[in-house]
Amino acid sequence: MAVVEAAASRGIGSIDFLRLWAGSTASGLGTWALPFVLGLAVLDGEITPVELGIVLAARTAGFLVAMPISGVLADRSGRRKVVLGASLIAAAAIPLIIAGLALPGQSGGVLMLAGAAIVGIGQGACRPAYQALVPLVVDRERLQPANAAMSISVRVTNLVGPALATALALAIGVPTTLAGIAVLWLVSAIVPPYPVEPFRPFTRAGCGFAATMARFGDDIADGLREVRRHPWFLAGLAALTAVIATGYSVTGVILPIISRDDYGGPVLLVGATTAYTLGALFGAVLVARWRPRCQGWAALGGLALYGLVPFSLAVPTHIAVPIGAYCVAGVGIELFNVPWFTATQREVPPDKLARVSSLDFLFSYGFAPLGLAAIAPLGQAFGFLPVLLVSGCVCVLAPIAAMLPRSSREFRV
Repeated sequence: MAVVEAAASRGIGSIDFLRLWAGSTASGLGTWALPFVLGLAVLDGEITPVELGIVLAARTAGFLVAMPISGVLADRSGRRKVVLGASLIAAAAIPLIIAGLALPGQSGGVLMLAGAAIVGIGQGACRPAYQALVPLVVDRERLQPANAAMSISVRVTNLVGPALATALALAIGVPTTLAGIAVLWLVSAIVPPYPVEPFRPFTRAGCGFAATMARFGDDIADGLREVRRHPWFLAGLAALTAVIATGYSVTGVILPIISRDDYGGPVLLVGATTAYTLGALFGAVLVARWRPRCQGWAALGGLALYGLVPFSLAVPTHIAVPIGAYCVAGVGIELFNVPWFTATQREVPPDKLARVSSLDFLFSYGFAPLGLAAIAPLGQAFGFLPVLLVSGCVCVLAPIAAMLPRSSREFRV
């Protein structure tokens, strides 16, 4: 009986993991809800579309800036402290956005920009810290189902968060809904557990600015050296970055245009995004227990399935074709994500995990704005057909190329 209780205390049914899952879900809801609530502010005439774009760009900038810093802080001072501090920062920034909406003119715009950038810092700092907390509350052999449960949380927030935020904003107003997002960040700060953490004290002497920056540079370099020790990680990260920069940009920019021009409205856009999320939910449930013999190759094969998305949009067909492609791509992305996160947690030493995770998020999502910015001009210059075909080829060939290192077969050196 004692053995069973000990096993349960470190599984996905443990109180600690449920608290971690709840905190991560709250942060995910807060992250995904904000753009939709601000979008409703555009519809209400409180801000212009140009102002919305600038505010969201400021949030993205804060997100990217916080990634490497938070990875170092999480490894040095503790992941739970970073989750606490980052969540409180995000919660405290929401009132700035509310005040910016209420104030007219330039002063309101400045407040909104500051609030959005600070929220982005909180969101960016939370991601690697939450990822690095998972192996501290779950046993090594239960990491894969734990990561699948975390992915299910992300997909549920993707599906429910925007709709819930929109319904609340229409019912109680944008400012009150923004205050609710601040409450979600407070939940993210308070609810997760406080596990015993491996962190290292600073060893370099000195406490001035130069010494602090030197320590930070040393830690970043140490994280990069750790990344180079894992050829499968470098190859997989390059493939993931390529898929996000091309395939995700197709979804973000070209899909709405094709939905409007070829399918007569938003039906394809709504159907495709819903099918993708439902497919990802199914994929996360499937991979929670599935252990293929060559797990790394299977994961990269799942990532390559995103190539079906650009190919399905290249020529007008029955609407079921692109919707089905998005569903399959959703399954594939979780067949990649869950083993990828699990292998990173398993193979990277605990005292470097947050830095490596932050580099993962920084590179894979840091290039996404470049793809989003480039794909529309490329489509106008060469037409959507060649852009879609090239994007589909990149989405397929990049994961196949990532299979070449021998360690990619099992995601293990």
